[in-house]
Amino acid sequence: MLGGLWSDLTDLVLPAECAGCRRQRSGLRHGVCPECVAVLGALRPRPVRPTPAPPGLPPCHALGWYAGPLRETLLAYKDHGRHGLARPLGALLAEVVAAAIGPPRPVVLVPVPDTAAAARARYGDHLGRLTRHCAHRLRAAGWPVRVRRPVRAAPRPDSVTLDSAGRAAAASAAFRIRSGTGPVPSGTAVVLLDDIVTTGATLAAISRTLNVNGLSPSVAAVLAATEKRHQR
Repeated sequence: MLGGLWSDLTDLVLPAECAGCRRQRSGLRHGVCPECVAVLGALRPRPVRPTPAPPGLPPCHALGWYAGPLRETLLAYKDHGRHGLARPLGALLAEVVAAAIGPPRPVVLVPVPDTAAAARARYGDHLGRLTRHCAHRLRAAGWPVRVRRPVRAAPRPDSVTLDSAGRAAAASAAFRIRSGTGPVPSGTAVVLLDDIVTTGATLAAISRTLNVNGLSPSVAAVLAATEKRHQR
Protein backbone atom coordinates (compact mmCIF):
# COMPACT_ATOMS: atom_id res chain seq x y z
CA MET A 1 0.00 0.00 0.00
CA LEU A 2 1.17 3.53 -0.77
CA GLY A 3 0.16 4.79 2.66
CA GLY A 4 -2.04 7.55 4.05
CA LEU A 5 -4.94 6.81 1.74
CA TRP A 6 -7.88 7.36 4.02
CA SER A 7 -6.45 10.51 5.55
CA ASP A 8 -7.90 12.02 2.38
CA LEU A 9 -11.33 11.43 3.86
CA THR A 10 -10.81 13.66 6.90
CA ASP A 11 -10.53 17.04 5.19
CA LEU A 12 -13.99 18.12 4.09
CA VAL A 13 -17.49 17.62 5.41
CA LEU A 14 -19.76 16.92 2.43
CA PRO A 15 -23.43 15.93 1.96
CA ALA A 16 -25.19 13.84 4.56
CA GLU A 17 -25.90 10.99 2.14
CA CYS A 18 -23.06 8.50 2.18
CA ALA A 19 -21.79 7.78 -1.34
CA GLY A 20 -21.08 4.16 -0.44
CA CYS A 21 -24.34 3.05 1.20
CA ARG A 22 -26.72 5.89 0.22
CA ARG A 23 -27.90 6.25 3.80
CA GLN A 24 -28.28 9.56 5.58
CA ARG A 25 -25.35 9.76 7.96
CA SER A 26 -23.87 12.50 10.13
CA GLY A 27 -20.22 13.54 10.14
CA LEU A 28 -19.35 12.32 6.66
CA ARG A 29 -15.89 13.11 5.30
CA HIS A 30 -15.54 13.36 1.54
CA GLY A 31 -19.05 11.96 1.41
CA VAL A 32 -18.21 8.48 2.77
CA CYS A 33 -19.26 7.09 6.16
CA PRO A 34 -16.77 5.29 8.43
CA GLU A 35 -18.33 1.88 7.73
CA CYS A 36 -17.95 2.25 3.97
CA VAL A 37 -14.43 3.62 4.40
CA ALA A 38 -13.60 0.41 6.26
CA VAL A 39 -15.03 -1.73 3.46
CA LEU A 40 -13.18 0.18 0.74
CA GLY A 41 -9.99 0.23 2.77
CA ALA A 42 -10.05 -3.54 3.12
CA LEU A 43 -10.10 -4.11 -0.66
CA ARG A 44 -6.86 -5.30 -2.24
CA PRO A 45 -6.02 -5.12 -5.95
CA ARG A 46 -6.20 -8.43 -7.79
CA PRO A 47 -5.76 -9.75 -11.34
CA VAL A 48 -9.05 -9.98 -13.23
CA ARG A 49 -9.90 -11.17 -16.73
CA PRO A 50 -13.22 -11.26 -18.59
CA THR A 51 -14.31 -14.60 -20.03
CA PRO A 52 -13.95 -14.74 -22.94
CA ALA A 53 -11.19 -12.15 -23.13
CA PRO A 54 -11.13 -10.09 -26.35
CA PRO A 55 -8.01 -10.20 -28.54
CA GLY A 56 -5.37 -7.70 -27.49
CA LEU A 57 -6.55 -7.28 -23.90
CA PRO A 58 -3.51 -6.68 -21.66
CA PRO A 59 -3.29 -8.14 -18.14
CA CYS A 60 -5.90 -6.39 -15.96
CA HIS A 61 -5.92 -5.56 -12.27
CA ALA A 62 -8.93 -4.26 -10.32
CA LEU A 63 -9.45 -3.03 -6.79
CA GLY A 64 -12.57 -5.14 -6.39
CA TRP A 65 -15.85 -6.32 -7.86
CA TYR A 66 -18.41 -3.81 -9.07
CA ALA A 67 -20.64 -4.25 -6.04
CA GLY A 68 -21.38 -2.81 -2.61
CA PRO A 69 -19.81 0.49 -1.51
CA LEU A 70 -17.32 0.45 -4.41
CA ARG A 71 -20.12 0.35 -6.97
CA GLU A 72 -22.20 2.95 -5.18
CA THR A 73 -19.26 5.32 -4.73
CA LEU A 74 -18.38 5.06 -8.42
CA LEU A 75 -21.99 5.76 -9.41
CA ALA A 76 -22.13 8.75 -7.07
CA TYR A 77 -18.96 10.11 -8.63
CA LYS A 78 -19.75 9.43 -12.30
CA ASP A 79 -23.49 9.88 -12.53
CA HIS A 80 -24.36 12.23 -9.69
CA GLY A 81 -21.59 14.82 -9.90
CA ARG A 82 -19.90 14.06 -6.57
CA HIS A 83 -16.56 15.48 -7.73
CA GLY A 84 -15.08 15.42 -4.24
CA LEU A 85 -14.79 11.65 -4.57
CA ALA A 86 -12.18 12.02 -7.34
CA ARG A 87 -9.37 12.40 -4.82
CA PRO A 88 -9.91 9.21 -2.77
CA LEU A 89 -10.95 7.20 -5.86
CA GLY A 90 -7.84 8.39 -7.70
CA ALA A 91 -5.73 7.35 -4.74
CA LEU A 92 -7.36 3.91 -4.80
CA LEU A 93 -6.57 3.67 -8.50
CA ALA A 94 -2.93 4.43 -7.68
CA GLU A 95 -2.95 1.41 -5.37
CA VAL A 96 -4.09 -0.74 -8.28
CA VAL A 97 -1.32 0.61 -10.53
CA ALA A 98 1.31 -0.03 -7.87
CA ALA A 99 0.09 -3.60 -7.34
CA ALA A 100 -0.04 -4.29 -11.07
CA ILE A 101 3.46 -2.96 -11.83
CA GLY A 102 5.40 -4.10 -8.78
CA PRO A 103 8.54 -2.22 -7.69
CA PRO A 104 8.47 1.47 -8.67
CA ARG A 105 9.69 2.30 -12.17
CA PRO A 106 8.85 4.93 -14.80
CA VAL A 107 5.16 4.82 -15.69
CA VAL A 108 3.04 6.42 -18.38
CA LEU A 109 -0.64 6.57 -17.48
CA VAL A 110 -3.06 6.47 -20.41
CA PRO A 111 -6.69 7.11 -19.38
CA VAL A 112 -9.46 5.79 -21.59
CA PRO A 113 -10.86 8.86 -23.37
CA ASP A 114 -14.50 9.87 -23.15
CA THR A 115 -16.54 11.04 -26.08
CA ALA A 116 -17.71 14.64 -25.85
CA ALA A 117 -21.28 13.45 -25.26
CA ALA A 118 -20.24 11.15 -22.42
CA ALA A 119 -18.22 13.91 -20.78
CA ARG A 120 -21.23 16.23 -20.87
CA ALA A 121 -23.48 13.55 -19.37
CA ARG A 122 -20.99 12.77 -16.60
CA TYR A 123 -20.23 16.28 -15.40
CA GLY A 124 -16.90 16.51 -17.24
CA ASP A 125 -13.90 14.28 -17.84
CA HIS A 126 -14.40 11.95 -14.89
CA LEU A 127 -11.48 9.66 -15.74
CA GLY A 128 -9.18 12.62 -16.34
CA ARG A 129 -9.80 13.77 -12.77
CA LEU A 130 -9.14 10.28 -11.43
CA THR A 131 -5.93 10.09 -13.45
CA ARG A 132 -4.61 13.38 -12.06
CA HIS A 133 -5.14 12.23 -8.48
CA CYS A 134 -3.72 8.79 -9.30
CA ALA A 135 -0.57 10.37 -10.75
CA HIS A 136 -0.22 12.70 -7.76
CA ARG A 137 -0.43 9.78 -5.32
CA LEU A 138 2.16 7.76 -7.22
CA ARG A 139 4.55 10.71 -7.50
CA ALA A 140 4.23 11.37 -3.77
CA ALA A 141 5.33 7.76 -3.23
CA GLY A 142 8.41 8.27 -5.42
CA TRP A 143 7.20 6.93 -8.76
CA PRO A 144 8.32 8.70 -11.96
CA VAL A 145 4.93 9.25 -13.62
CA ARG A 146 3.72 10.94 -16.78
CA VAL A 147 0.19 11.19 -18.15
CA ARG A 148 -0.35 10.90 -21.89
CA ARG A 149 -3.46 11.02 -24.04
CA PRO A 150 -2.38 9.40 -27.31
CA VAL A 151 -5.88 8.36 -28.43
CA ARG A 152 -9.13 10.22 -28.97
CA ALA A 153 -12.65 8.83 -28.82
CA ALA A 154 -15.06 8.91 -31.73
CA PRO A 155 -18.84 8.99 -31.10
CA ARG A 156 -20.22 5.55 -30.27
CA PRO A 157 -23.34 3.98 -28.76
CA ASP A 158 -23.74 3.79 -25.00
CA SER A 159 -22.20 0.45 -24.02
CA VAL A 160 -24.97 -0.15 -21.48
CA THR A 161 -27.33 -0.92 -24.38
CA LEU A 162 -24.98 -3.40 -26.09
CA ASP A 163 -24.24 -7.09 -25.69
CA SER A 164 -20.67 -8.46 -25.74
CA ALA A 165 -20.49 -8.61 -29.54
CA GLY A 166 -21.91 -5.13 -29.85
CA ARG A 167 -19.43 -3.73 -27.34
CA ALA A 168 -16.53 -5.29 -29.25
CA ALA A 169 -17.71 -3.92 -32.61
CA ALA A 170 -18.33 -0.43 -31.21
CA ALA A 171 -14.99 -0.36 -29.39
CA SER A 172 -13.01 -1.45 -32.46
CA ALA A 173 -14.17 1.61 -34.37
CA ALA A 174 -14.17 4.02 -31.46
CA PHE A 175 -10.57 5.15 -31.06
CA ARG A 176 -8.10 7.05 -33.23
CA ILE A 177 -4.43 7.73 -32.57
CA ARG A 178 -3.50 11.39 -32.19
CA SER A 179 -0.94 12.88 -34.51
CA GLY A 180 2.55 13.21 -33.08
CA THR A 181 2.19 10.18 -30.83
CA GLY A 182 5.51 8.42 -30.36
CA PRO A 183 6.99 5.55 -28.33
CA VAL A 184 8.02 5.77 -24.69
CA PRO A 185 11.55 5.30 -23.33
CA SER A 186 12.76 1.76 -22.78
CA GLY A 187 11.82 0.39 -19.36
CA THR A 188 8.71 2.53 -19.05
CA ALA A 189 5.45 0.79 -18.17
CA VAL A 190 2.42 1.97 -20.15
CA VAL A 191 -0.69 1.57 -17.98
CA LEU A 192 -4.22 1.90 -19.34
CA LEU A 193 -6.64 3.39 -16.81
CA ASP A 194 -10.39 2.95 -16.64
CA ASP A 195 -12.99 2.95 -13.91
CA ILE A 196 -14.74 -0.35 -14.71
CA VAL A 197 -13.96 -3.38 -16.87
CA THR A 198 -16.91 -5.44 -18.11
CA THR A 199 -16.15 -7.35 -21.30
CA GLY A 200 -12.71 -5.78 -21.79
CA ALA A 201 -13.65 -4.64 -25.31
CA THR A 202 -12.73 -0.99 -24.76
CA LEU A 203 -9.37 -1.72 -23.13
CA ALA A 204 -8.54 -4.27 -25.84
CA ALA A 205 -9.42 -1.85 -28.65
CA ILE A 206 -7.25 0.92 -27.21
CA SER A 207 -4.43 -1.54 -26.60
CA ARG A 208 -4.53 -2.71 -30.23
CA THR A 209 -4.49 0.91 -31.41
CA LEU A 210 -1.48 1.71 -29.21
CA ASN A 211 0.39 -1.48 -30.15
CA VAL A 212 0.62 -0.51 -33.81
CA ASN A 213 1.99 2.90 -32.80
CA GLY A 214 4.79 1.77 -30.50
CA LEU A 215 2.96 2.24 -27.18
CA SER A 216 2.32 -1.33 -26.08
CA PRO A 217 0.45 -1.31 -22.72
CA SER A 218 2.00 -3.38 -19.95
CA VAL A 219 -1.20 -3.64 -17.91
CA ALA A 220 -4.64 -2.13 -17.43
CA ALA A 221 -5.66 -0.82 -14.01
CA VAL A 222 -9.32 -0.30 -13.09
CA LEU A 223 -11.25 0.35 -9.92
CA ALA A 224 -13.92 -2.29 -10.41
CA ALA A 225 -14.62 -5.42 -12.47
CA THR A 226 -18.07 -6.73 -13.18
CA GLU A 227 -18.59 -10.33 -12.13
CA LYS A 228 -20.11 -12.45 -14.87
CA ARG A 229 -23.36 -14.07 -13.87
CA HIS A 230 -24.17 -17.44 -15.41
CA GLN A 231 -27.74 -18.06 -16.37
CA ARG A 232 -29.36 -21.15 -14.92
